[in-house]
Amino acid sequence: MTIDMTAGEKVAEESELKRYRTESKAIRTCVLLGATGSLLLSMYMIFGVGNILGSYVLLETEYFYLMLALLIPLTFLLFPFNQATKHRLPWFDVVLAATTFLIPAYFAVKGDAILNQGWEYTAPLHAKVLAFVYWAIVLEALRRAGGTAIFAISAVVSVYPVFSHLAPGVLKGQAVAFEVTAGFHIFGTESLLGIPMSAFANLVVGFLVFGVALQYTGGGAFFLNLAFALLGKRRGGPAKVAIFASGLMGSMSGSVITNVLTTGVMSIPAMKRVGFRPAYAAGVEACASTGGVLMPPVMGATAFVMATFLEIGYAEIVIAAAFPSLMYYFGLFLQIDAYSARYGLQGLPAAELPPVSKVLRDGWYFIFVFVTMIIMLLYLQREAQAPYYASAILLVINQTVKQHRWNLKRFIEFIDGVGKLFAELAAVLAGVGLIIGALTLTGKVGSLTYELVRVAGDSVILLLIMGAITSFILGIGMTVTAAYLFLAVTIGPALTQGGLDKLAVHLFLLYWGMISFITPPVAIGAYAAASIAQSNPMKTGFEAMRLGSIIYFVPFFFVLNPALIGQGSMGEILLVLSTALFGILLISSGLQGYLYFVGPIDGNPILAMAGRVMLVIGGLILAMPGNEKIIGFNHTQINTAALIVCLIAIALSWLGKRRSGASPAMS
Repeated sequence: MTIDMTAGEKVAEESELKRYRTESKAIRTCVLLGATGSLLLSMYMIFGVGNILGSYVLLETEYFYLMLALLIPLTFLLFPFNQATKHRLPWFDVVLAATTFLIPAYFAVKGDAILNQGWEYTAPLHAKVLAFVYWAIVLEALRRAGGTAIFAISAVVSVYPVFSHLAPGVLKGQAVAFEVTAGFHIFGTESLLGIPMSAFANLVVGFLVFGVALQYTGGGAFFLNLAFALLGKRRGGPAKVAIFASGLMGSMSGSVITNVLTTGVMSIPAMKRVGFRPAYAAGVEACASTGGVLMPPVMGATAFVMATFLEIGYAEIVIAAAFPSLMYYFGLFLQIDAYSARYGLQGLPAAELPPVSKVLRDGWYFIFVFVTMIIMLLYLQREAQAPYYASAILLVINQTVKQHRWNLKRFIEFIDGVGKLFAELAAVLAGVGLIIGALTLTGKVGSLTYELVRVAGDSVILLLIMGAITSFILGIGMTVTAAYLFLAVTIGPALTQGGLDKLAVHLFLLYWGMISFITPPVAIGAYAAASIAQSNPMKTGFEAMRLGSIIYFVPFFFVLNPALIGQGSMGEILLVLSTALFGILLISSGLQGYLYFVGPIDGNPILAMAGRVMLVIGGLILAMPGNEKIIGFNHTQINTAALIVCLIAIALSWLGKRRSGASPAMS
């Protein structure tokens, strides 16, 4: 049989609809126009249509203003001011939407003047007034699309240059006039029109379209069916299905919550059916969905922002991110397998699962499109254009497949979905740009870097721990992209100044910004999964935290030795990767209480617990790459110490079983 994803997609859609205003015909028309206009404009720029046709070639700032004019107004139509306006469109939202369209459209028309006359510092009076108005409106759009927490942070930081002379300690600076601050934010290229908007307009748009196209053509159903066909009947099969399907879906959607709600409604009941505890099943889904956002080739919007920030090719980030993703999912897979072996959990009956051949026959083109896009990304180096070609191929093939063929209604739903996603992300990234602009204008980035390095002294490890804690805290109140950008500007330079690899540092910040999704007391990914599993949310959060524990250590491993993100000689990469994977196997065994070729680590409770703790410690030591400069030990010394600890752990586990009279099990 074939798994039906309709229920999962419906739950995800209903969850998203709760955030939006009830959509009238007029609102949907505006969304369709905004989405179509921004998509055509993006293609016009990315494919160089102006040069090809010999028509007008937009300045990059003009392009950004037009994208803002098309998308930010949708925020005021889609997201209500409060719950009282959820089912109606008040007059002031119409005014805000119209104003938010007209102001950046005017700035786009004046693009040459803004550049040549230096409006950033010497704008005409009317332009200064419009800059103040637009600054305030962008903040309100951010509040509606991103939430109160990120709005508060952005509002305070964006006005910081004006009041910096009143700030305490290292934050104290020279005050900047209000009108200069407004001009810098709105007309400069390092704030509203800075890195976040550049990444969105030049890279993110195409991949968002590709993700939505996959969703609306049945890509989610294909990946879930393929996962069930390949892994469903294995030991603990439904949990392994969750890893495979959620990993692919998360990479495609870029949203942990959407991923949980889409795949979780199928995987969690299946896990419970074969014997997984509800909280454990929900924890598996939360971890799998969180890891999906960190998995190449798509990785959500943050990876594209990172590529723009570091001024490197997106393909380089894809290759680097593949290594830690492999380690994370390897650890998650092993924990599930060990848990299933310990408690004798089987898979689903083969008769209930779709045949692999049928799944591939029905959805071969999804794999073909994915491979095509990866070739364009990694081999042809066409990062900006690759998702457009992939989306076009997918949509053409889709229309030849009877069960997924679109009618006009489905096409309109697709454009509507694209418009909503565009509007939300554009509002968030525009607001985050104000944060970066404020820190750039005051020149405080260097001061913060110096202060962090001073506090940490000569300890790179302490600096990393400070960065991890800050990333986690910001990840609670901000979107992953917003948290990453804030940290990239403030903490990133301090870490790289400490001698760490720049790309490794930025991936480290990205990973730690994601950890709040599975870490109590926040753990919103785990709580979303708990609602499906009908389990205790806090208990689910702690289960997810244990299952996803590898994610807490992997960033430290690869930042201490960049060979774990593919930076270095082939010999070095193979050495540290193999020891890291074996170390993760031992960590997983200790956490789940099951050691391969020994069996369950039980029997004498004291010896069993001691053996499990020693396994985790030994695994951590083994997985940690040698780095004499930073941690003072080389690979040989670390591996020797790990071997001694692991032998003691295995001896304790074996002895505990003998003391209790249990016979070791083979697996």
